[in-house]
Amino acid sequence: MKRWSVRLLAAIGIMLLAGCVTSPTRHLPANTQMLVAQELREQALAQHTRWTLEGRLGVSDGRDSGSGSLQWHQDGAVFRFTVHAPVTGKTWVLSGDAQGAELEGLRDAAVRGRNPAQLLLREVGWQVPFAQLVDWVRAARAPGTAQVQFDAQGLPAQIEQDGWTIRYGDYDPAQSPPLPRRVFASKGEQRVRLAIRRWQS
Repeated sequence: MKRWSVRLLAAIGIMLLAGCVTSPTRHLPANTQMLVAQELREQALAQHTRWTLEGRLGVSDGRDSGSGSLQWHQDGAVFRFTVHAPVTGKTWVLSGDAQGAELEGLRDAAVRGRNPAQLLLREVGWQVPFAQLVDWVRAARAPGTAQVQFDAQGLPAQIEQDGWTIRYGDYDPAQSPPLPRRVFASKGEQRVRLAIRRWQS
């Protein structure tokens, strides 16, 4: 991931010679250099498919809400999403891969499903766009069309995709590329909030 900045500087130099096209953004014009930088950043992230984050998760739908401490381990398509709810004292684990998902800790026996997002909605009542959140949580676009706005450092301040708006707070500069410390995703009354204490890759 350290070499991504070298490729980024080279790409920006080429785009400066070629000129740029601007579009409205939140803080700075989203010009060609920023979009090239984001593509290079996403390429660097794609090379590191094994990572872990620790922090707090909050989910709400305008009527009900839930929260807890979160440990999320991702290794390619294999994931383990562990939530501890301090109010109830319960810990449940959503795990799986591209073939399906399993939820443990809420019933006497594990519950299985083909889709982790649907399983989470059915059993916990949380609407979390799990497939896309794997990319969004690292401030990367999921597959498909997306619009990106940038902050003063040229990092994503907001991504709009699949009807969701994902806003980013500060970033951890110790990571290369920098990774978000705060992620706020919303779609209508649906809210997913992540306060990330630690990244490990």
